[in-house]
Amino acid sequence: QVQLVESGGNLVQPGGSLRLSCTASGGTLDVYAVGWFRQAPGKEREGVSCTSASDRNTDYADSVKGRFTISRDNAKNTVYLQINSLKPEDTAVYYCAATSQGYYHCSTSGAAYEYWGQGTQVTVSS
Repeated sequence: QVQLVESGGNLVQPGGSLRLSCTASGGTLDVYAVGWFRQAPGKEREGVSCTSASDRNTDYADSVKGRFTISRDNAKNTVYLQINSLKPEDTAVYYCAATSQGYYHCSTSGAAYEYWGQGTQVTVSS
C-alpha cells in the first residue's frame, strides 16, 4: 500500500510561486495516476490537476489552467505541483492522491483515488 506525503506549502504573497511535492513510500508512483486536490475552509474539496501513470495525460481545473503545472520525477518517486501567480483564493489545504486505475488517463474527481496524503497548507496573503 502506497503512502503519500505532501510538502512545500507556505505563506506567500499574491503573485508569488510555490512548488508542492507529493512523495511516495511503500510503492512506486510510476504505476499510479496522481491527482492534486485542495480544500478551503467552508468549501468542498476541488480537484485541481492530475497526471496519468504513463505521464501522457494531464488535466487541470479551469480555475488553475495556465498557472499550475503538474510533473513527475519517477527517480525521486515524487509528483510536483508548480503553482505560479498565486491568488488569495488559492488559499487551501492541498492534498495529493494516487490510484492504480489510471495508466492512460487521469481524473480530477476525488472518488477515483484510493490513497491520500495528509495535506499541506498554502496561504496566500499580503
